[in-house]
Amino acid sequence: MAKEHVRVTFLGGLGEIGRNCAAIEQDGRIVIVDAGLMFPEPTMYGVDIILPDFRWLIERRDRVDAIVLTHGHEDHTGALRYLVKEINVPIYGSPLTLGFARHRLTEARVAKDLTFIEVADGERRRIGPFEIEFIPVTHSVPSAHALAFHTKVGIIVHSGDFKLDLTPIDNRRTDVARLAALGDEGVALLLCDSTNAEEPGFTASERSVGGALRRLFLERPERRIVVACFASHIHRVQQIIDVAREQHRKIALMGRSMESNVKLARKLNLLHVDTADFVDIENIDRYQPGEICVICTGSQGEPLAALSKLSRGDARFLKVGNDDTVILSSHPIPGNEWSVGRVIDDLHRAGTEVIHSGREPVHASGHARQGELRTFHQLLRPRNFVPVHGEYRHMVHHADLALTMGLGAKNILICEDGDQVEVSAAGIRRSGQVPAGFHYIDGSAGDLDERPLEERRMLAEFGVLQIAAGIDRDRGIITQPVRLTARGWFDGEGDRELLAKVTEGVRDAVEAALRDGDRDEQSINKVAQRAAGRMLGQKFRRQPVLLAAIVVL
Repeated sequence: MAKEHVRVTFLGGLGEIGRNCAAIEQDGRIVIVDAGLMFPEPTMYGVDIILPDFRWLIERRDRVDAIVLTHGHEDHTGALRYLVKEINVPIYGSPLTLGFARHRLTEARVAKDLTFIEVADGERRRIGPFEIEFIPVTHSVPSAHALAFHTKVGIIVHSGDFKLDLTPIDNRRTDVARLAALGDEGVALLLCDSTNAEEPGFTASERSVGGALRRLFLERPERRIVVACFASHIHRVQQIIDVAREQHRKIALMGRSMESNVKLARKLNLLHVDTADFVDIENIDRYQPGEICVICTGSQGEPLAALSKLSRGDARFLKVGNDDTVILSSHPIPGNEWSVGRVIDDLHRAGTEVIHSGREPVHASGHARQGELRTFHQLLRPRNFVPVHGEYRHMVHHADLALTMGLGAKNILICEDGDQVEVSAAGIRRSGQVPAGFHYIDGSAGDLDERPLEERRMLAEFGVLQIAAGIDRDRGIITQPVRLTARGWFDGEGDRELLAKVTEGVRDAVEAALRDGDRDEQSINKVAQRAAGRMLGQKFRRQPVLLAAIVVL
């Protein structure tokens, strides 16, 4: 092993969309890059969010110098409120990124003793053992950064989330000149966004969405228009506002995060709109439908967000119907397709016209496609490469792309959560693994592991069967008859016949155990469970959760 090396530990974001978190280590000191969350799949019953497993970091908390944020999206910052309870170190990021994070941390009541350090585009800071450079990149949230770690073994570049948008709304472009200069200096390792690595060509400019929105508004002058998008997508909000003002529509905001993010962006001069252009949502009925534009949260189908409440008819001050058009100015995050589809169905039931990215170009991705990734690689010309931020297939495609850019196979590693790699003058190598599984958060039950989650899946898929009986210990007989109660089954004639047969089988098995002298309550319950499980599994192809409550007195 080379004497001088830098270790990178991946704690999330490699093999899934979300939970982005990595640790970069030199001379025993650690800097954390991002701490994001992931949203659950529909089969993760009762789970609200999924976090990285922070145990490895918590065990080394005295060696952590800082948390550095690439940008303000929840899949990069949403787990901070859990991490900072265990590791209180300075948090670095752009003013907007820290503004978003501070708001969430304040809501969670964990921001009081934290230190937030704002950085400017192009700034270079000494953080722990590293000189870290904050390089502006374009993304679907303003003020995003790529990071350049100046280390003993060379420069390590973390792209963050990015695309090469030549016509961004705020005219803040990716600093390709600085990236090229880093390439000239020599990049030892590139960690690069892989989300759109399967997609050929170039990602559409964010500015293109404004043209589509303008046309849709113009075609519907008499209709009230509701546009749902991410509250963090300030550039999208700006374009919606611009189109609404052109048509002399008043603007109403729905959703707490939308209101707070718009307030913060205006304060930082990143969103340009006059206070007179807004109306309070409770006064919306004073205006004709064609005089109003509503901008709301909930484009991912979140149950408690404004759009979901609108679709169910639960919103306090607005009911949508035949005079309304709802535009979903986003694309479903993987895993959210079902939730988004349900919201769209409910809006249609209310008689509302619904427009989404499958029908019209009302969304542009914030992630680089193959053409931009090739440009990024060409600018930086890294000696070693690890694709990050994506599902496994995305990272495989990105690795294949790097091969075509001239990198050798030994200089490319496809990693997963928990992997550690070491970078040295000799190249790159795998150096171990750490715990990095999913950490589930249930709002009511707190932390969950796989066991109760698997039980919930079984209950949802197969239902539950409870076995009850009473046993006289001295006489060795059943005094209270065996009863089976099923929940979560279709209660038809076939099920009643099945339960009768299983009841008979369980009774026979218990009586046989009693004849053999078994009087232990725990043992008798296991006999009953095995008998029921054997019959249901082998004969009837059912696998319910079996609960035995046989009492021996």
